[in-house]
Amino acid sequence: MSETATITIDGNSYEYPVISGTEGEKAIDVRKLRADSGYITYDDGYGNTGSCLSDITFINGEVGILRHRGIPIEELAGQASFLGTAFLVIYGHLPSQEEYVHFSQQVAGNAAMPDDFRHHFNGFPSDAHPMAVLSAMLNAAGCCHSEMTSNDREQDMEHFDQAAALLISKVRTIAAMSYRMSQGLPFVAPRLDAPYVDDFLHMMFSTEEKDYEPTPEIAKAMDLFFLLHADHEQNCSTSTVRMVASGGANLFASVSAGVSALWGPLHGGANTAVVKMLQSIHDSGDDGSQFIEDAKTGKARLMGFGHRVYKNYDPRAKILGGAAEEILNSLGHDDPLLDIARHLEKAALEDEYFVKRKLYPNVDFYSGLILKAVGIPVEMFTVMFAIGRMPGWIANWREIATGSSRIHRPRQVYTGKVDQHFVPVEER
Repeated sequence: MSETATITIDGNSYEYPVISGTEGEKAIDVRKLRADSGYITYDDGYGNTGSCLSDITFINGEVGILRHRGIPIEELAGQASFLGTAFLVIYGHLPSQEEYVHFSQQVAGNAAMPDDFRHHFNGFPSDAHPMAVLSAMLNAAGCCHSEMTSNDREQDMEHFDQAAALLISKVRTIAAMSYRMSQGLPFVAPRLDAPYVDDFLHMMFSTEEKDYEPTPEIAKAMDLFFLLHADHEQNCSTSTVRMVASGGANLFASVSAGVSALWGPLHGGANTAVVKMLQSIHDSGDDGSQFIEDAKTGKARLMGFGHRVYKNYDPRAKILGGAAEEILNSLGHDDPLLDIARHLEKAALEDEYFVKRKLYPNVDFYSGLILKAVGIPVEMFTVMFAIGRMPGWIANWREIATGSSRIHRPRQVYTGKVDQHFVPVEER
């Protein structure tokens, strides 16, 4: 017999089915509640609301589990590449050797920007935020491929494979071009024979005199950074992509909206906030000791620690923490901000105040350190997040496009004025 839940309102009882996920999660299906009773549920921030059924990613924040298509993130981080993980997230299975080569070639072959597209960058001021540029240019890129952006589901899905590879490729090209535009530097053409990360850093940092060649440690750390951000269930930006897609919007428009949602400091901008926090501590002459005490009393806000979903250690942070240590040692950095970061990390892992509250370092804490060590400017941090998250956005768009999801339309509880009437201007 199927499990049900009963809701009693004003003496009337209503019975609703319980949905069980494959990992044991339970959800009460209240889709008929309003029609049955006239009531809706209220859940500010949707923390207790399941907005969809999804096969892509599973998180158990209480015990620190993250799996993509059933595979633990620890196994992917240790054995897969970013592109291999992207394929898994999007298509639902690990690629065969032939599939991986084909996918990698598709991505590499779409890296270049058409010459007649480059003038669009001239329309932005040199100090334009790179997230604004990225969102606009992803939408503009879609304009160059009308066959992929028809907003006709059947036609868009016919070109899905090409569109997915194109976006994963061009998001890094646009990112590199927006950086060089902000620096007044000429654009650098991609290298079709270079791996994904190497080509991106080449487009970012090469000069007229010398092509940039990342060290193996840098290339590995950046690939791991992208891999660990590939998808993270129904967060703010991913939910935005699904909502836009539910209205029938094409893939380009939907991921462009995802970039805008990611921009905020409470979401994708969190790793930027970490470095700004460290800089502020340094500028005050503190080594982190006073800041730790201020954080305990509520006088200071500790950025990059704790997580809304993970009530245990963020599994991505464990992985990236080791990578951060490895890359910092390999580069031999003598950066006072990194010393402060290590001080804060030690306190968070050992101080009873932080341990009791489970304020462990999260992925944003370590990713900020890695990006800074690589030489990525702080204003580009959230763009790096967007590059990594692109596979997850694409996969979630595909679920909407191939499923039977209705257009997303949340309800509200109105709390404004009532029984008001128009007053002519001369009587106001």
